[in-house]
Amino acid sequence: MVSRTGNNALQMLGGSRRRVLGVLREARRPIDVQEVVQRVGLHANTVRFHLDGLVEAGLAKRGAEDRTRPGRPRTTYAAAVLDDPSDQRGYRLLANMLTGYVATEVKDPAAAARRTGRDWGRYLAGRPTPAQNLDAHGATEQVVRRLADVGFAPEAVEHDGATQVLMRHCPFLETAERHSNVVCSLHLGLMQGMLAETGAPVHTDRLEPFVEPSLCIAYLAMDGTGKHDD
Repeated sequence: MVSRTGNNALQMLGGSRRRVLGVLREARRPIDVQEVVQRVGLHANTVRFHLDGLVEAGLAKRGAEDRTRPGRPRTTYAAAVLDDPSDQRGYRLLANMLTGYVATEVKDPAAAARRTGRDWGRYLAGRPTPAQNLDAHGATEQVVRRLADVGFAPEAVEHDGATQVLMRHCPFLETAERHSNVVCSLHLGLMQGMLAETGAPVHTDRLEPFVEPSLCIAYLAMDGTGKHDD
């Protein structure tokens, strides 16, 4: 189980280290350095550096493979368990019940989820002080930090002159697979609310779910208003 110190360390992770942690979580089994290298595309020495940092922070565990053949067993790494499994089952059940209700009983569940996400996004973002003037880059960094707080392993990247937020390790993956119109719309609204609250000239109106089995992408664009309509 990850301690309070480990949770604080999670909030401070850089983009590359979040990606490495996301790979460990997605694997759901101990894996070695080379498998991490293949999945993240970083140099082996860089991956080892990040893995050692995750172990020191209590976010990953180091072990050795079970080996029946002669030779030295490879070092393996696995993500540390964040919460007690019984707690996870309880929250997962609650999430499935609530999203199922919204999906079947609410008129236009995607729009309702976006509105709820925006309200909570504004709350989570925290309004800047009058002297604080965030630009698009600063607002994007703040959104990435808040998404990490929620449980994602996010990373902002530039692609074809535009900014994308790669959202790995969805904390509600199983629920999103069943009710993506609700969960993904909620996450889109969450980001919209965060960006609107910063007052920065950037917004997002598009989140592409499941580009890969464990990757969704939000697309950011420059905008002078920060306002959004259903």
